[in-house]
Amino acid sequence: MEGNKGIAELMSATMSGLREMVDVNTIVGEPVTTADGTTIIPVTRLSMGFCTGGSDYGANSNFGGGGGGGVKVSPVAFLIVSDQTVKLLPVTGANETTFDKIADLIPKVIKQAETFLDNRKAKKQQEEQP
Repeated sequence: MEGNKGIAELMSATMSGLREMVDVNTIVGEPVTTADGTTIIPVTRLSMGFCTGGSDYGANSNFGGGGGGGVKVSPVAFLIVSDQTVKLLPVTGANETTFDKIADLIPKVIKQAETFLDNRKAKKQQEEQP
């Protein structure tokens, strides 16, 4: 039973160490605002792994174990926010996903919809005037 407590403590210590290395600002970085008002937000990919193991030795329940972990942080993209647009700028084009392409199209589609509705409203108002 002591071994279970030792493994639990070892796992807890390993996870605690990993938590100290990683926070939310590791994934979505601190925004940087340029002189023209554009905000640039770095986005990264985080991969992590850990292992823990141990065993009881001898009649005295001596515990021996070890643990380790690793974290890999890779830049993925920059989110660029300006007056009327939001754009996702990937670090490399090869990793562009369908989501990235859709995210790039959203501001254009919204603008086209606004223009269509404005034109339709203006046309309707012209038709109503005697």
